[in-house]
Formats: sequence, C-alpha cells, structure tokens
Amino acid sequence: MKLYLKVALVLFVMVSCKIDPNKQIDEGKINENTYYSKEIGWTMEIPKGWKITHRSELERRSKKGIEALSETAGIEYDASGLKQLLNLQKDRFHIFQSTSDPFKLEYEGEWEENNKAVQELLYETYSSRGIKVDTSSSKEIIDNLEFQVIHVTLYGPDGKIILYQDMYGRHINGCDFGVNLNYINDKEKSEMLNAWKNSKFK
Repeated sequence: MKLYLKVALVLFVMVSCKIDPNKQIDEGKINENTYYSKEIGWTMEIPKGWKITHRSELERRSKKGIEALSETAGIEYDASGLKQLLNLQKDRFHIFQSTSDPFKLEYEGEWEENNKAVQELLYETYSSRGIKVDTSSSKEIIDNLEFQVIHVTLYGPDGKIILYQDMYGRHINGCDFGVNLNYINDKEKSEMLNAWKNSKFK
C-alpha cells in the first residue's frame, strides 16, 4: 500500500513571520496571488487573508502524521517522494494543504483501493488515540475532473465537534494528488472551498 498521512492529527503551531512563498513549496510557482503546478497542471487563486505555511511547519506536520500512521499500521512509510504544493492557513484550525506523491499504477482500480485504505487507516489512527471520529466519502467534480473526497469529523471529550476535514484526491499525471481542507467555521470553509473549486486543470 502506498499510504501516507494526508492530514496532521493536531495543528497547534503557527508561523507568522515574513517568508518567501516559493521557498516553502517543493513544486510549482507562486506569483502574487496565484499558484501554478506544472506537474499536476493545476492553477488556483490564493484567497485574501490566507498566509503561505512555513516549510518548518509542514515538516513538523508530516513527521507527526507519518509517525502516527506507522504506529497504527505497524509499517514504516516511505514519504521521500512526497511533495508539498500549495499550503495555506488562516489560523491553527483553518488550513489548506496540497501534496503530490508518485504513484505508478500496476493495475486498474489500484488508486481507488489505496484511497479507501487511507480512509480506514485515518479512522483507526484517530480512534486508537481516543479521539471520536466519523468518516464518509463522496465524489465531486472540479473543472471537469472527478475527485474522491474523504470527509472526517472529529469530536472532543464532551461530544462537540472540534474539527472538520475534507480530503480530495485524484490520480493525475502519475501522481497521487491530494488537497485537504481543515476547518470549523463556515466563513473560512467557504473562502478556501470557493478558491479550490474555482481551480483550473489542463
């Protein structure tokens, strides 16, 4: 299974210093308020008021997530091919993340099987840490491309919802392309969802 963490478990640290946005990504280019990935063929406008996430924070999230998944599944995951694309945040709860990872298909339906396994592993990872979680899946069309979507709802000890996560995925140009939206408020959700859904692919 070509599994890796598509979302961090808990997001606490904020980095607000002035940064060069193009030094925080592994692939693509940020020009003013527009991001373009040549590898994926993806263009997205950056919503106003959202800041580029610092590379040190991305590394912290990836390390924490991979450790959690490895512990749950009992397997060491190789994330050496994982590329950080456009990553934004409004605050510690409202975060837009996108990544690509090489995924060579060996048979028809392999990517879909992997994506279903990711959903199951996410559920197990949260549950094993005493976090109540609900997951579901759906499909959505963005610029005429169909994406698989994993929906995650996390609950606090009192039963109140503490975070929503929507994870969009698709096999594009030999890559497992993922876009994750973490949110709790409707306003911030709308801002990044509108930007994401107005993406262009070629």
